[in-house]
Amino acid sequence: MNIALLSHDRKKELMVQFCIAYSGILSKHHICATATTGRVVMEATGLPITLYLSHAHGGSQQVGARIAYNEIDMVLFFTDPQSHELDEDLDYITRLCDQYSVPYATNVASAEMLIMGLARGDLEWRNSLKPSSIPFST
Repeated sequence: MNIALLSHDRKKELMVQFCIAYSGILSKHHICATATTGRVVMEATGLPITLYLSHAHGGSQQVGARIAYNEIDMVLFFTDPQSHELDEDLDYITRLCDQYSVPYATNVASAEMLIMGLARGDLEWRNSLKPSSIPFST
């Protein structure tokens, strides 16, 4: 499965802690992330992560394109409900996940449910939606 990680600045540490806690599960999948989020997670966990551009340079649009091409199976976007600066990116990713039936979590509680479901094999139905299970390219 291909998993995308994004997070608002005030939620990056929470994303790091989450990825440390679930690194055993995440290590069995392909992970991509926007630049800053991916870099801090990679440094803390040692997980291989395909890095896209930073938010300011179009990273959310790169992730969105992968969603539209059915190359992303799950999105974890830890959001800061107090921040309004990234509302457009949040709306964009949310709409795409809804349109393409991509499981999507915006907080640690829902992310944990998705990760545990992933570990149990509950998301295998995603494989039937795509012609092949080729991971995204770097």
